[in-house]
Amino acid sequence: MLTLSVRGLPRSTTEQSLTELLSRHGRVHNLKMAKDLFSGECRGFATVEMEGHEARNAIAAMDGSSVEGGQLRVGLDKPRVGRGGGRR
Repeated sequence: MLTLSVRGLPRSTTEQSLTELLSRHGRVHNLKMAKDLFSGECRGFATVEMEGHEARNAIAAMDGSSVEGGQLRVGLDKPRVGRGGGRR
C-alpha cells in the first residue's frame, strides 16, 4: 500500500469526485482531503492510499494533468520527520 499526495486541486473538488478520478487507475483504499473549516471547500490537497502498482499508474497518468483549469501534482507522500514541538 502506497500513500499518494495530490496537490493543486480546485476548491470545488469533492471526496467523491476525486475518488472517481483516481478509480480509473485502481482501487482507492483511503482518501483524506483537507477542507476549510467554515466553507467545507477543498483546500487544494489530499492524501490517498492505493496498492503499489495502481498508485504508480495513477502518478504516471495524472501528474501534470489539468483539472478545471488547475494543474495537478501527484506523487508519493513523503513522511514528515522532526515536526514535533516538544521540549528537549
